Amino acid sequence: LGRSTSIKMGGKSSKPERSGKIVYGTEEIMSKKAHGTCPSGVQGGLRFGCDAQTADRICCFNRHFAEYSGYFLQTSWLKQAKTSGEMTYYDSVSGKPLFVGPKGRTFQAFLRESKAHGWPSFRDDEVVWENVRILPDGEAVSVTGTHLGHNLPDRNGNRYCINLVSIAGRPLPN
Repeated sequence: LGRSTSIKMGGKSSKPERSGKIVYGTEEIMSKKAHGTCPSGVQGGLRFGCDAQTADRICCFNRHFAEYSGYFLQTSWLKQAKTSGEMTYYDSVSGKPLFVGPKGRTFQAFLRESKAHGWPSFRDDEVVWENVRILPDGEAVSVTGTHLGHNLPDRNGNRYCINLVSIAGRPLPN
């Protein structure tokens, strides 16, 4: 699935591992597969009422574009996220955990930053680096080839602006 810089992962737990160290990948991750850059299309029944056709286009047949700014606020995401504390966000194609947040900040701080930029905005400690890579141009992708968004660093560090349709998957059964 492409070479990448690795990080040491701790012992297994029920929550996905996170680390503040960015993990880079190569363009090989986004090579052509059975369904665009993905091994298959998006899952059925995406969370938050996300549109499957939009998700499929952005996740698997796209390298640069995004859902429209503020899309996440037009879904049921806000209602679900407000009540959940830390929420795990899963790849809309593979079902692998990609982000867990908010972590190290309040939900209100997470929401304020996400609204200001137009997309859910995650920080290094909220990334599940086992399943996420950052390409040299700043594109954020899953290890299986799902386009997620981009790293757009600001004065507070790395900021991952992520398409909600890319992280609206459901976890795979054990």
